[in-house]
Amino acid sequence: MTNAPIVTIFGGSGFVGRYIAQRMARAGWRVRVAVRRPNDANFVKPYGVVGQVEPIQANIRDEHSTRAAIAGADVVVNAVGILFEDGWQKFDAVQAEGAGRVARIAADEGVRQLVHISAIGADPDGASDYARSKAEGEAAVLAAFPNAAILRPSIIFGNEDQFFNRFAKMARITPVLPLVGADTRFQPVYVGDVAAAAETVILNGEQGVFELGGPEIDSFRGLISRMLRVVRRRKLVLNLPGFVARTNAALLSFVEFLSGGLIPNRMITADQIKQLAVDNVVSADARGLSDLGIAPTTMDAVLDSYLYCFRPAGEFTELTESARDLRG
Repeated sequence: MTNAPIVTIFGGSGFVGRYIAQRMARAGWRVRVAVRRPNDANFVKPYGVVGQVEPIQANIRDEHSTRAAIAGADVVVNAVGILFEDGWQKFDAVQAEGAGRVARIAADEGVRQLVHISAIGADPDGASDYARSKAEGEAAVLAAFPNAAILRPSIIFGNEDQFFNRFAKMARITPVLPLVGADTRFQPVYVGDVAAAAETVILNGEQGVFELGGPEIDSFRGLISRMLRVVRRRKLVLNLPGFVARTNAALLSFVEFLSGGLIPNRMITADQIKQLAVDNVVSADARGLSDLGIAPTTMDAVLDSYLYCFRPAGEFTELTESARDLRG
């Protein structure tokens, strides 16, 4: 593997990054998985032969470690992103300044291609800090590396996702699933398709912006109802009025403040409420998966494969249902 091209993937052990790492390893590349805590990322090593995939320490908020991770790489992928601010991990520091730092250093080091994972919600005039920081990150990337490829996925689903898994866990313990922005539309895209898009962009030398969405558009409420059918549970799906959602978010954030962060608010924040007020679907004139030759995967093809564990009888649900049918 000594002569194989090198790709550095920032956030390469994360939800999206690990799938990109797998694909690039299968394509014969040497893969550097650049993460803040490499000891927690050792699970990526079996993605390739011995020594092909290696976790290395890097923090895109830090100049020195970012440069060390990029030095000698042919291609750089930035798959770092956050949904919540936590400690030093702030939207501006990570998604705006950090993204710009990766692009600037990649250009300095002579990297031939940069792939930046952003989000459909990126908007310089957006109401949420998340949306604005994503847009500022894209602008910083293109200013430093004009030939970069930017991938903007809608909400991403897959085995390790923080969307369907989160609500499926809630459905096991509560009779009511409260939603903020129940009528907001999403176009969920399979994580494997996002990784395939990144690989295709790299291998074909693509540049520019691609918006990635699956074949189905549905409301937040519709997606949760779909999840409930998969996990065989009946729950009341309740749309929270805006003032109730904002009050709950403020209380949860106040508890986080009083506890010094020991009780973090991972339920709902004021910034997420603003973000959930905006549809998250592919623009009509955007380039997408089809332009990369990728047929998007349906939710029905994947959800059963990882949500079955949330059913009342878990992996034995189908057997139990068959037995019930026989008795009937």
